[in-house]
Amino acid sequence: MNMPISSEELQPCVLARGEAPMWFLGSLTFVRATADTTRGAYGLVEQVIPAGFASPFHVHHAEDESFYVIEGELTFFCQGRQSKAGPGGYIFGPRGIPHGFRVDGTAPARVLLVTTPGGGFENFILEMSDPAGEPNLPPTGPPDMEKLMALAAKHQIEILGPLPE
Repeated sequence: MNMPISSEELQPCVLARGEAPMWFLGSLTFVRATADTTRGAYGLVEQVIPAGFASPFHVHHAEDESFYVIEGELTFFCQGRQSKAGPGGYIFGPRGIPHGFRVDGTAPARVLLVTTPGGGFENFILEMSDPAGEPNLPPTGPPDMEKLMALAAKHQIEILGPLPE
């Protein structure tokens, strides 16, 4: 039997845009919503990703991932195909399907990432990121691959290697 939920049990959550920026794999990253603020429904992440960046080819085993491109140009790699998306473009990556992306051109890309349900990917980002004390000075050097692989596995993300070109 389903019990009706009263409006007193559901409280809206409004977050100011004052979140501290972080560096996640060289991208300026803002975690805008987490499973804790959405009753587990989704995670919402905003990223400014440098031109030329390529994600590893990977699989999310616990959540679907959606990308909305605000600025810039991306190429998505999924199921042997390459799809380009510019401003206003939307890509849906179902869980269990290997995928990745590359930022094309000379300008950074700004994207919104939504993962459903929440709790996995945004927590991976929070654990893998460094505070962006100076947002104009990205960190230098490669990521700690041992930490990256361990945290990815913890959050049911499988890193498969570089993008298939």
